[in-house]
Amino acid sequence: MSKKDDIKLLRINYLRGPNMWTYRPVLEVWLDLGVLEDFPTHKLDGFTDRITRALPALIEHHCGVGERGGFLQRLQEGTWMGHVLEHVVIELLNLAGMPTGFGQTRSTSKHGVYRMVFRARDEQVARQALAEGHALLMATINSEPFDVEAAVARVRDKLDDCYLGPSTAAIVAAATDRRIPHIRLNDGNLVQLGHGARQRRIWTAETDMTSAIAEGIARDKDLTKSLLKSVGVPVPEGVAARNAEAAWAAAEDLGLPVVVKPSDGNHGRGVTLDLKTREDVMAAFELAERHGSEVLVERYIPGNEHRLLVVGGQVVAAARGEAAWVVGDGKSSVQQLVELQINCDPRRGLSEDHPLNRIDIAEDGVILLDLERQGLGIAAVPENGRRVLIQRNGNVAIDCTAEVHPEVAHAVSLAARTIGLDIAGVDLVTEDISKPLAETGGAIVEVNAGPGLLMHLKPAAGNPQPVGQAIIDHLFAAEENGRIPIVGVAGSRGTHTVSRLVAWLLHLNGRHVGLACRDGLFLGTRRVEKRNSARWDAAHRLMMNRGIDAVVIENDAEAILRDGLAYDRCQVGVVTDMGGSATGLAGLADFDVQDESQLYKVMRTQVDVVLSEGVAVLNAAEPRLVVMSELSDGEVVLYAVDGTLPAMAEHRAKGGRAVFLQGGAAMLAQGASETAGANVEALLRRFAASPAAEARSGAEVDAATVLAAVATAWALNISPELISAGMDTFVPELHDDAVLAKA
Repeated sequence: MSKKDDIKLLRINYLRGPNMWTYRPVLEVWLDLGVLEDFPTHKLDGFTDRITRALPALIEHHCGVGERGGFLQRLQEGTWMGHVLEHVVIELLNLAGMPTGFGQTRSTSKHGVYRMVFRARDEQVARQALAEGHALLMATINSEPFDVEAAVARVRDKLDDCYLGPSTAAIVAAATDRRIPHIRLNDGNLVQLGHGARQRRIWTAETDMTSAIAEGIARDKDLTKSLLKSVGVPVPEGVAARNAEAAWAAAEDLGLPVVVKPSDGNHGRGVTLDLKTREDVMAAFELAERHGSEVLVERYIPGNEHRLLVVGGQVVAAARGEAAWVVGDGKSSVQQLVELQINCDPRRGLSEDHPLNRIDIAEDGVILLDLERQGLGIAAVPENGRRVLIQRNGNVAIDCTAEVHPEVAHAVSLAARTIGLDIAGVDLVTEDISKPLAETGGAIVEVNAGPGLLMHLKPAAGNPQPVGQAIIDHLFAAEENGRIPIVGVAGSRGTHTVSRLVAWLLHLNGRHVGLACRDGLFLGTRRVEKRNSARWDAAHRLMMNRGIDAVVIENDAEAILRDGLAYDRCQVGVVTDMGGSATGLAGLADFDVQDESQLYKVMRTQVDVVLSEGVAVLNAAEPRLVVMSELSDGEVVLYAVDGTLPAMAEHRAKGGRAVFLQGGAAMLAQGASETAGANVEALLRRFAASPAAEARSGAEVDAATVLAAVATAWALNISPELISAGMDTFVPELHDDAVLAKA
C-alpha cells in the first residue's frame, strides 16, 4: 500500500458555549481528507486490526449503532477517516483522565471536507489530544510505529498543566449537579460559581467567605494554639525556640519525647516527631529552621495523624495516616527496600490519580533524620527481619469519617470557628478517633486554610466522601442556583432594538441591567463601550460583574457559529427571524451554512438553552420558528403583528400566551383573555422622527420588533402597566449618552 498523505486540518475553532452541536463547549475541526476520501476503513487492508490494537478500548465505543461494539461495526462496514479521528481523539482523552463521550463528524458541501467536533472541557487539552490523535491515525493508516503510551502521557501532562486541580474540579462538578453555572477566572483554580450579583467565588477549597485574618492566624501555629487553648480545645504544650540549645532546653522543660516543627510550615515539611535525645532535638531544629521563620518545640502526642475537613461548622470528612515501614532482608539497602516494599504500591505515584505519594528518602530531611536515629542511612543494609521506620505519619489517606466520635467532631468544629475559617482542614493526633480526645490524650496540632480535598475524594482505603457537594451546599442554600435572569435575543432584524427595549424595561423594574448588543456595552443606563458588543467576550464580562442582577445579550447566527452562546442556560430566549445575519445566508458561507434547514440548527440553539422555568419568545409569523416551540424546555410566548394567524389561535386555544397588534397597541393575550398594553404606534413615530431615522433600515424598527420586546418583558413577569410606561419613556437615540442617563 502506498503511503497516504496527511489529513489536512483546515480550521480549528473552540466553541466556548452552547452551539449547534451540543449544550457544552466543543473543539470544532474542519478536515480535508484528500485522497483518503476514496479510502474508507474497509478499503485499507488491516486498518481495523491495527487501530484496535493501538486503542483496544475502541471496542467499547457505541457510536451511532447505540451499543457496545457499535464503532467496531462501523469500522468493519466502512467509515471515513474524519469519523475515525473523532473516536481516536475521544479515546485518548479518556485514557488521559478527561472522560469524553460526545463527538460528531459531518460532511460539508465541499468534496472530502468534514466538520468534526468533540466535547472539550479545556481548549488546550483538546488541541493536544487532536494533535496526538491525528499523528496516531496517520501512523496507523500507513502501518508506521506509534507510541500510544507516550501520546497519552503528553495529553495527561497538558491536562495537569491546564485543567482545574482535583479539589476545584470536585467543587465545580458538584455545582454542575446543582445546575449552578461556573466561569473559570484564571489559568489556575480561581472559579466563579453563578452569575452577576448572585455569584460566589472559590480558589481551590477557599471561598469568598474565607477570612484573610483567619488565614493569617492559621499560618501562625503558635497563635493558633494559643487561641484554641483559650476556648478549651486540647492542644499540645509548646514554646518557640530561638536556637538549637533553646530547643533542647524547652524539650527538657516540657518533658520528653517532643516534636520540633516550623511555626509557619505546611504539608508536614520539617516536622520531626518523637524526639528523645539532645542530639535528635538539635538536628530537628536545624531541619525545621530551613522550612519556616520560627521553630516550635511541642510535647509529643502518641497516635496516628488525622485530617478532618470542616465546612460551614460541620465535620464532613476525616482521613487517617499510618506509619510506613520496611523489613530488612539482609541483602537490600534501605533505599532499595523502599522501592520494593513501599513505592511498588500501585496507589503511590506523582499524579493526582494516586492517593499516596511516592517516597523519595534522599530528598526528605525528616526521613533521613529518623533513619539516623535508628543508626541507618539510605545505603545501609538492614539485617534480615529487622523492621525499619521510614515515615512516622505517611499520607493521610485512609477514610475514617464514619468513626469520628461526636465529641471529637465538636472539638474540631470549635477549632475552625475559633480561628474563623468557613472551610478548614484540622489536623489532630489520637490513638483512636472513635473515642473522646480527653480519653485518649489526643490533641489538635494544626488548623489549615485552603485544605486539599484529594485525600477525601480518592482515599487509599475506605469510602470517598462528597466534599465538593458539602462546599456547594455551604455556599448556596437549597433553593439557590446562583443564576440571574439572562435574556438572549437571536436573529438579524431589529434584535439590537429588542435588546435595548428589554434592558430599559428591566431597568424600570428595579434591576441593575447589563446589556451587550450591536449598539454597545451597557451597565444600567450608561454605555461603557460604543463598539459592536454582540460578542461572546462582551457578554461574558457582564456575567462576571458583581453589580449586575439581569443581563440582556444580542446574538446572531454568526456569533453562535463562531463562539457559541456566552451562557449555558437563559431565563428567556428570543428568536425574531431566520435571517441568520445582517447579510442573510450569504454572510454565513464561511461556516458552510447554505440553506434554511442548516440555519435552523443554528438558531434553535437559543431555544435549546431556555430553562425549564424559563420562556421561549418566538415570532409566529415565521413557520420555522413556530416549529421551534417544541424544543423549549420552558413555556412559549408567541408574538406577531397579525393576531389571527393560525399558529397564534392554536397556541391560545391551549392556554398559551401571545402578543399581537390591535388598534396601534400591543395586546397581551392568554387563552381567551386579552389586555391592552403598550402604545406601539406612538413609539414607532418617535423612532421615525429621530435624527438617525434616515440611516436606519426600514425593517430595523417595525411593529414586530416592538412586539418582541413587549412579549419578552411579559415573559419576565414585568407588569403590563410598567411595560406601557417604559415604552412611552424609551429614548431611541444614543448619540448623546447624557440624554439616556437622564431618562
